Amino acid sequence: MSGKSVKQNATVNKQPFQYDAVIIGTGPGGEGAAMQLAKAGRRVAVIERHDSVGGGCTHWGTIPSKALRHSVSRLIEYNTNPLFNAGDQAIHLTFQDILKHAGAVIRKQSRLRGSFYARNDVQVIQGEASFIDDHHISITRKDGSVEQISTAQIMIATGSRPYTPTDIDFSHPRIYNSDSILSLKKDPKSIIIYGAGVIGSEYASIFRGMGVKVDLVNMRDRLLSFLDTEISDALSYHLWNNGVVIRHNEEYTSVEGRDDAVVLNLKSGKKMRADCLLFANGRTGNTDMLNLEAVGLKSDSRGQLKVDENYKTEADNIYAVGDVIGYPSLASAAYNQGRFAAQAMISGHCPASLVEDIPAGIYTIPEISSVGKNEQELTAQKVPYEVGRAQFMHLARAQIANTQVGSLKILFHRESKKILGIHCFGERASEIVHIGQAIMQQEGEANTIEYFVNTTFNYPTMAEAYRVAAINGLNRIF
Repeated sequence: MSGKSVKQNATVNKQPFQYDAVIIGTGPGGEGAAMQLAKAGRRVAVIERHDSVGGGCTHWGTIPSKALRHSVSRLIEYNTNPLFNAGDQAIHLTFQDILKHAGAVIRKQSRLRGSFYARNDVQVIQGEASFIDDHHISITRKDGSVEQISTAQIMIATGSRPYTPTDIDFSHPRIYNSDSILSLKKDPKSIIIYGAGVIGSEYASIFRGMGVKVDLVNMRDRLLSFLDTEISDALSYHLWNNGVVIRHNEEYTSVEGRDDAVVLNLKSGKKMRADCLLFANGRTGNTDMLNLEAVGLKSDSRGQLKVDENYKTEADNIYAVGDVIGYPSLASAAYNQGRFAAQAMISGHCPASLVEDIPAGIYTIPEISSVGKNEQELTAQKVPYEVGRAQFMHLARAQIANTQVGSLKILFHRESKKILGIHCFGERASEIVHIGQAIMQQEGEANTIEYFVNTTFNYPTMAEAYRVAAINGLNRIF
């Protein structure tokens, strides 16, 4: 037999993989990767252990909590607006009432996301995935049946879940984490929220807006210490002014779930009692069920995996994106990570990377959003910056909408006029910040605070705050 014939027979006998790529998880990271790979002509499948696509972002995290926040914000607006409620008794909605709206949004989002997979011929496989080896995955379905599939490349995009320490009984009907709180059936009169990070602060706003007595326990000496100090102080004051009791520098020793209440015992000797407790102190990557040992991978204590600049793990054909790789752990960033990683899977390297200044959106009531450096960082770096401010109470649009709480702050270099940071506290802050972000991203002299003085904004708008803040800041230059 000739050498050519042997080579041909070897090619014929070689078993091809069922898929070019399999993605585990259908959250933002998995979706971004699946769409990018499918559009490049790859045979793609995604594995989702839940009944519908969307991941934790759609079903338990970002979408439901922001839908809850929106409903409560509108409730507050109605009850405090004399045009609609002139001295009459305030309207009260139960937690279940506002969950109905969140449920409708979740269903719409899940159907929409599902249509993306169908339109791009990406097969959705329901079941729980675990590795057999670096090219084979076992899928356990809800009925107990097991299927095996083969693939050339794999992406882990399994997201994260709330951290639940073993010394707390989360099966108790009065003790919740940030996922299970969505199953709250009875309206509590009081709640303890342990953990004053982004999730804890958001839920403190939500429950207080519903008239629930809220105790917010913070392990640090200030709220959201990564924020600009003035913004952090503004949030603390606003929560305090609305009746939230914030306890800083506290840690628990034990949690007692009783028939009629929950008691939180603190290291300082304090005891706290409420109808229920929401534990919102950190998250853990969903990697423990994947049988990582079979492919030579090991997660850290927080369930996270190490990846290189191309989102490749220590296994050559396995990539990871989203919460399972840590920072920035944002749905917005995860989608782009998925797209970039997919391009690396195709070409061997990422043609792009996440922007250096990733905007942060915190959906408290009112909202917080920021991008770029804060005052503490610039002061420590000895950057000669100046500050421009606009108070929402002075804007015609805010007065019309009765959303006068809050302000916009622009930090810029006093010599080059380059924008260094944008910080916003108030209604629609997460939208407003993107105007400043767009100018910050411009190259060279195009990034300048003078843009906001020289352009024309619609009037009246919240965007006008940029012109007001820019003039305010430039007036400080001498």
